[in-house]
Amino acid sequence: MEDDLLQGPENDQPTRDVIIILMVFFEAGLAPFSLFLGWLLGHPPLERFVWSLEDALWGAGAAVPLFVLFLAILNWPIGPLAKVKKFCEEDVVSLFRDSALSELALISLSAGVGEEMLFRGALQAAFAQWMGTAGGLVAASVIFGLMHAISMTYIVITGFLGLYLGGVWIANGNLLTVMVTHALYDFVALSYLIRIQYGSTK
Repeated sequence: MEDDLLQGPENDQPTRDVIIILMVFFEAGLAPFSLFLGWLLGHPPLERFVWSLEDALWGAGAAVPLFVLFLAILNWPIGPLAKVKKFCEEDVVSLFRDSALSELALISLSAGVGEEMLFRGALQAAFAQWMGTAGGLVAASVIFGLMHAISMTYIVITGFLGLYLGGVWIANGNLLTVMVTHALYDFVALSYLIRIQYGSTK
């Protein structure tokens, strides 16, 4: 009896629902944080945000190459990419297997809005002023990669994604565009991985 009390309950790990809620709060919490950081740096992240259907569609189109890259990693996991595929198969699938599409959409939207406000709207804009357009793009992308430090390969891949998203933002000029690109890519990739690749039906 005493041993049982000392060991505590067996199911003291956070449940899947709790983890998802924490993920949404963290990603969404990047939005107000980026507003504060942008104010400190003199680059409000929403300064270059405009509601535009054309730019939203532009962002949707820009998500297509990212999804093609995702499919390539899953189907041709050459060298260190095998570890990324294994992470998707074991960790991502196990966490999101029982998630509804609405939950995947909420997570993806939170990440698209929060991360793009921070990394593109605040950081890349500030770095670009100090280091030039190219320097700002590289610096923000390096930090973007390091903030996804699951493995060295994953850091490199997300750093490349940061370069791509930052390039889209430079080319288009509307933060809405990269928000749509990021959120749509996350949603389609998660949905494909859970619903098609591994056959979840929820």
